[in-house]
Amino acid sequence: MKIFFYLSTCSTCKRIMETLPLDSRVSLRDMKQNPISENELETLKALSGSYESLFNKRAQLYKQRDLKNKQLSEDDYKDLLLEHYTFLKRPALVLENQLFIGNASKTVEAAKKALNEQP
Repeated sequence: MKIFFYLSTCSTCKRIMETLPLDSRVSLRDMKQNPISENELETLKALSGSYESLFNKRAQLYKQRDLKNKQLSEDDYKDLLLEHYTFLKRPALVLENQLFIGNASKTVEAAKKALNEQP
């Protein structure tokens, strides 16, 4: 699986897309238009170790629902990730058995390196 999950309305995602050497081998996926499937989410969880690590705690819905003051289980995180696209940290790049998620400069640089090393 080689997929780049992003939001077309997110300026940070757009900026990162422009800096990454994404070619035709990587499927581009606007999460708003085509939300993540349960199988894809399971793959991301297997690569990251937990649903919580995939979860965007900066999402407006997170604040609106006051989720920071609730004890969320892994099942809660999974349900929320499947419920609404904004709960997935973005962008997320899956390269076979590697996951690069979020917009930290270290993550983006590691993704660039991995993409350049792809056959």
